Amino acid sequence: MAQSLCKIYLHIIFHVKTCSPNIDEQDLEHVHSYIGHLINVAGCQSIRVGGVSDHVHVVCLLSRNQTVSHLVEEMKRNSSRWIKTFNPKYHDFAWQGGYAAFSVSQSVVDKTIQYVENQQEHHRKLSFHDEYLQFLKLYGIEYDDRFVFSD
Repeated sequence: MAQSLCKIYLHIIFHVKTCSPNIDEQDLEHVHSYIGHLINVAGCQSIRVGGVSDHVHVVCLLSRNQTVSHLVEEMKRNSSRWIKTFNPKYHDFAWQGGYAAFSVSQSVVDKTIQYVENQQEHHRKLSFHDEYLQFLKLYGIEYDDRFVFSD
């Protein structure tokens, strides 16, 4: 029997829907931990989940049996359901419809993890909007600004 071998690191970013309440700072660790749990349940390996009140960054290993779109769908759908039960404040919580996913070379995995760990400090200087556009430009992704930040 042939064996499929792969090791695909991903950096995934998604945002809280514009009309949704942001995640309170004291709740971020719980939310990030739960998203990490969902990644593992999906058969992938969570390496680091972080972010700030209005968006999430995920560094993970993609399972050879999983697609990026299915993984993100599972993370967002199940975490959104859970967040709504976590605190009545989040009754109307929702993630944006889209996401960004980037491959990460083995040589920069540690740098990417540090980037995710330093989100609080990073966003004192740079907005999510500007950060997101920098990633799209860095990876050479063509986009229409009218739709990138729509819910």
